[in-house]
Amino acid sequence: MIILLSPAKRIQQQGIKIDASLISKPLLLNKTELLITELRSKSVEEIKQLMNLSDDLAGLNYTRYHDWEKNHNSKNSQVAINLFFGDAYKGLDAKSLNKELLQVLNKKLIILSGMYGLLKPFDLIQAHRLEMGTKLKNELGNNLYDFWKTDVTNELNKYIKKTKTEFIVNLASNEYFKVIDKKQILTEIITPIFKEEKAGKYKTIAIYAKRARGLMTRFIVENNISNPEYLKAFDYDNYTFSDEMSKDNEMVFIR
Repeated sequence: MIILLSPAKRIQQQGIKIDASLISKPLLLNKTELLITELRSKSVEEIKQLMNLSDDLAGLNYTRYHDWEKNHNSKNSQVAINLFFGDAYKGLDAKSLNKELLQVLNKKLIILSGMYGLLKPFDLIQAHRLEMGTKLKNELGNNLYDFWKTDVTNELNKYIKKTKTEFIVNLASNEYFKVIDKKQILTEIITPIFKEEKAGKYKTIAIYAKRARGLMTRFIVENNISNPEYLKAFDYDNYTFSDEMSKDNEMVFIR
């Protein structure tokens, strides 16, 4: 089973200890370098407008793009799971996983990325901000979907073959999942949906759904799940599976 997850906007070092022998590098660094070249051509004001950022964040990321080095190493980079610190990653809480579970996480999890295409948790990355929905014109089109779709889909299929994966659990947001060409994927995709009860109705609330995606990732890792039927037992943070609301390849969890 492969888990897909979005990255996080918030970057903060987590201090997770990773065996140096397990650390890897992103597969598509050559393509990332092309994006960096494009981003370096932008002024701080252009970055601000492109990504709808504050002055401070635009300046910070302008500096990050110009400081970026293709040779990722332990001095200028951190493993991905050590940097992302959004709601999903708080739910995952990777820093509390032991060495064995971190290895399971690294085997199962793929993080979709606007900057790197796709990442394994132990891939070295450099601090950045580039959301998949950014309309950054590039040599392959007008946005990052044009830029990444073919390569991300192909690399995901290679990993499916390598690991003999029978199911993908899509815990990425729609913004990131759209980078994958679903028609070309070689295995079945299951998408969990998380809903909250409000005034007698069940709705998806973004902040809770993001955390729940991280919790589901942790649940899969802690139980080393390979069969989606076992996902129905997910009960972290009082979620329960709703057979009535679920349909096709969407599994709905409510609380």
